[in-house]
This record gives sequence, C-alpha cells and structure tokens, in this order.
Amino acid sequence: MPNADSLVVMIVDDQQTIRSMARMHLQLLGVGGILEASDGEEALKLLLAPRNMPINLIISDYNMPKLSGLSLLRAVRGYPPTANLAFIMLTGSADKELVMSAKEHGVNNYLIKPFTMATLKQKIEAVLGALK
Repeated sequence: MPNADSLVVMIVDDQQTIRSMARMHLQLLGVGGILEASDGEEALKLLLAPRNMPINLIISDYNMPKLSGLSLLRAVRGYPPTANLAFIMLTGSADKELVMSAKEHGVNNYLIKPFTMATLKQKIEAVLGALK
C-alpha cells in the first residue's frame, strides 16, 4: 500500500487541458509529486534528469507529436533503470489494436479519456496497490 504523498507521477500529454485535469485529480488523491511533459521526447528528458525522488508512475497519452506514447513505453521498457516503471497508457478510444499493442510492449494499464478521479484512482491502484 503506497502512501499517495510519497508518489511521484509524470503526466505526458500534448493537450494542456488533459494534463491540468490529471494534475488536479492526482492532487485531490494526495499524490506528492507531479511532473508534466507535453510529448514523449520531453518525458524522456525529465525521466533521465537527476532528481531526489524517482518517478513511480507514468501516465502517457498514446497519440502525441514527436514521440508517441507507444514509443515512449518502448524506450522506458528498453532502458534497464526504468524497465520496471509503472506505466498507464491514456487514450481517446478503446481501440483493441492500440490496447493490444501497448500490452505487447509492457503497459501496466490503460485509461480512456475523458476520465474521472474515481477511474484514475482505480487504474493507479490496479498497478501500484491501494493508496493510503
């Protein structure tokens, strides 16, 4: 059971409104650290930057410019220091091909836009365990 206030979550989405909504929900859930990136390239830079607390979870959009969520997932899984990082794919549709492709590359869960705080919490807890 992780303490929500000790979690560091990175939100990756090219839409500012989605990042803001996710940030608000995470704050209401008590998440202590929240990072934001507008695309996969920016997310990789943040992921590899030195910090005091490691990132525990990435919530990434699937369809983004520069580096897609699937490409980000492959990069995360292919780099030994981040290979086991929890990863939730965010998508605007429940496309079975997209979900299967993400699962093949090691995604832990997926979340369909638009989402509620309850759904976000449920998806996080399915990956990390009950939040306290």
